[in-house]
Amino acid sequence: MKIIYEESFVSRLEKQLKYITKDNPSAAKKFKKEILSRIKEIPKYPEIYRKSIYSNDSSVKDLIYKGYTVVFKIEPSQINVFGFLKHQENPTD
Repeated sequence: MKIIYEESFVSRLEKQLKYITKDNPSAAKKFKKEILSRIKEIPKYPEIYRKSIYSNDSSVKDLIYKGYTVVFKIEPSQINVFGFLKHQENPTD
């Protein structure tokens, strides 16, 4: 199953990585490597993740990592990763 990273996800992740880099560049690299590794694991068992608290659609799921939420949608042939947030109402704002 293919993973598609939507611009909304990429933009928010890049902002967070820049913020982390200000204090600790090696921590930012480690964070990026680990979160992308977790996302790459989604296609193995996409249904094990909880239904997203940000959507009524049961195909939208949340991956929780170190207090951050990665929001993704399970499609028939791909996973669309579109949200990245920490404690906020809308995952794409």
